[in-house]
Amino acid sequence: MSKTIMITGAGSGLGKGTAIGLAKEGHKVIASVENLPQKTGLMEAAEAAGVDIEIFKMDITNTKDRERMKHYDYDIFVADAAVNEGGPIWEVPMSALRELFEVNVFSTLETARIAAEHFVEKRQGKIVFMSSMAGSMAAAYKGLYASSKHALEAIAKSMRQELEEFNVQVATINPGPFETGFNKRAVEEKWEWFDPDKHYTSVENLKESEQGLDQQNDPQLMIDKMVEIIPKDHHKFRTAFPEDTAENMRQEEKENWDIEI
Repeated sequence: MSKTIMITGAGSGLGKGTAIGLAKEGHKVIASVENLPQKTGLMEAAEAAGVDIEIFKMDITNTKDRERMKHYDYDIFVADAAVNEGGPIWEVPMSALRELFEVNVFSTLETARIAAEHFVEKRQGKIVFMSSMAGSMAAAYKGLYASSKHALEAIAKSMRQELEEFNVQVATINPGPFETGFNKRAVEEKWEWFDPDKHYTSVENLKESEQGLDQQNDPQLMIDKMVEIIPKDHHKFRTAFPEDTAENMRQEEKENWDIEI
């Protein structure tokens, strides 16, 4: 059965691929993008794929843009818009951390609240938060993004219970590392503010933390998983993918109980 699905952050990466993939499966897709150039890019990609997607501009941090969500009816809301940045969390400019939380936590929650009210009035619907393996894992120089996704996990867990009485479902999808450019942009951002003459963290440690970016997975695998899970009426609250990522998440949570300082 086809669904009407709204997805934010569809201007690039997994969100863009998933919007097109869902449309290919016969679902009506309402996709928001951050800016007008992204709208043009998604329109061209949808045309090339032979699918029709309703696209609107919504910078989720913009109050007036968020109001546009209220013009639509939909069965499922996917909160995918996010930003990423790396670096030592104890030295990063607080302005950068606040900006990251503004997108990944506060503005994401504001869009989810609009969707929640819409679904509560209908007494039916589903909110899917695009979380991450970083929703339960954290490591040196990856704490900015991880802390925002940890917060998003708590929001999702709370909302799942709070909205149950209204027949509204809440779930998370937690991707592992995928080659979309998202993670590469994150490691580059810190070099805009990091000054080895001013900051204490060693440049060697920062560069070592960037290892592994050449071992990321094909994003189409994650897109296919999202296209499979998002329209389903019933599935696990958390979908971590691929399986080795899911296992790493479980293992780190377990090990946290045994760490000594």
